[in-house]
Amino acid sequence: MRKIYYNSMRNLSTHRAVPFLAGCLIVGAYAGAQQTGSQRASLKTASLETHEGLTISAQPWTDAALYKEKFPKKSPFAAGIVAMQVVFRNDSNESMKVSLNRIRLSFQIDQDNRQELQALTPAQVADQVLKPGGKDPSQSRSKISLPVSIPRSGNDKRWIELQQQAETAGVPANVVAPHSTVQGLLYFDLQGQFDLLNGARLYVPDVLVMENNRSLTYFEIELSKSAGK
Repeated sequence: MRKIYYNSMRNLSTHRAVPFLAGCLIVGAYAGAQQTGSQRASLKTASLETHEGLTISAQPWTDAALYKEKFPKKSPFAAGIVAMQVVFRNDSNESMKVSLNRIRLSFQIDQDNRQELQALTPAQVADQVLKPGGKDPSQSRSKISLPVSIPRSGNDKRWIELQQQAETAGVPANVVAPHSTVQGLLYFDLQGQFDLLNGARLYVPDVLVMENNRSLTYFEIELSKSAGK
């Protein structure tokens, strides 16, 4: 089993060339290289694990700005929920099925207390974001309670909109075809205790090679390289 850490974002900056002076081109390229290096140093990284032809990467979204495109009105992050960007890349010649509902976020509450969280459904994300009140940030760290769903009426437009946004941004399928990639967001209700991500792991216990019904060894991805940087 091999763990690798890589930069999950591409540098998208472009440099404007000044065609009438070769010297300016050189200066511009040099300045651009310096800027690129600075940008790469500041980018967050994603953690990944790869074996048996499958690579799974995970990156917690710990910057509120990352949520603006997917959730322009109500952000799960503001409600204490972290979105985890996961990528499943199948480099083998066989289709693989990932049991998304068995994925867990595992972290240490204290020395004697470890907890695992199941990912929220899009409906649970909407419930938690729109529920009244919230976690008091002045409270000390404690065990995270399971989310309690609040029934919503069918004409609650805010709930429907948020549920649809969470579903659209989520992982679209649990089957990864040969030589293809499936990616999207998983949501975990940390109730604002985002510092728990520093020692957290994403546990993916159930991946099946569909052609021969063979189970892959579990994946346990350390998130300490991607959280809090």
